[in-house]
Amino acid sequence: MNRIDREGRFIEPNPIADDGDDIHFCSTCAFGSACLPAGVDKTALRELHVLVEHIGPYRAGAQIFRQGERFGAIYAVRGGVVKTCVTDNEGREQVLGFHLPGEVIGLNAIHPERYPCDAVALDTVYVCRFSFAALTTLAAKIPDVQRTLFRLLSADIGKATALAGDHTADERMAAFLLDLSRRYAERGFSSHRYRLVMPRGDIANHLRLASETVSRVLRRFCDRQWIRVDGRELEILDSAQLRTIGQALLPE
Repeated sequence: MNRIDREGRFIEPNPIADDGDDIHFCSTCAFGSACLPAGVDKTALRELHVLVEHIGPYRAGAQIFRQGERFGAIYAVRGGVVKTCVTDNEGREQVLGFHLPGEVIGLNAIHPERYPCDAVALDTVYVCRFSFAALTTLAAKIPDVQRTLFRLLSADIGKATALAGDHTADERMAAFLLDLSRRYAERGFSSHRYRLVMPRGDIANHLRLASETVSRVLRRFCDRQWIRVDGRELEILDSAQLRTIGQALLPE
């Protein structure tokens, strides 16, 4: 539940899903929803020699993995926000995405067997490391885990192509804000009030826009009372209007 301080400011919730124990999965676990209905808990996972390592904290700017490193594991964000990005030969960065607690990074390294991008902490980040060899062994034994892995792979491909079309700045920003809203809600956070941890420049890079355009669109959305922005804290006031604008980029 969100909290407000005495001056009316939003207090960011603890970003770490720390409700797991030796038997139960963390509430944001990307694979918990697949394993639990199948009657599999962490005791069974240990018997299969699947070791999930809790790693962190990574401070803002630290790299979880680097472009070109040999692939050996995928990572689930346990706390904080992670940026994935690639850098070309000219030193220009392209932001691929932002990853919230419970979301998986490193899936795009399976085929080349090397990480094709950097994963960078945007704030204080904790991750769970899944050995990919162990995960594939588990997937062969538990069909629900295999289906979850395929679903995550499919979603990762979809994210990579969503912004490729010819869309306006307003469409891109509205869809981006609503997509964050949906993803936060899926992990038990507020769907209408959250913190934009990522810098404006990173948002602009990801959306294929100029930084000035991002600021201008946010200001216009505020003027129309669709959102409220206070520093990096954002509140969605009219999700219906945002959906009308960004529907071309949103899943049906």
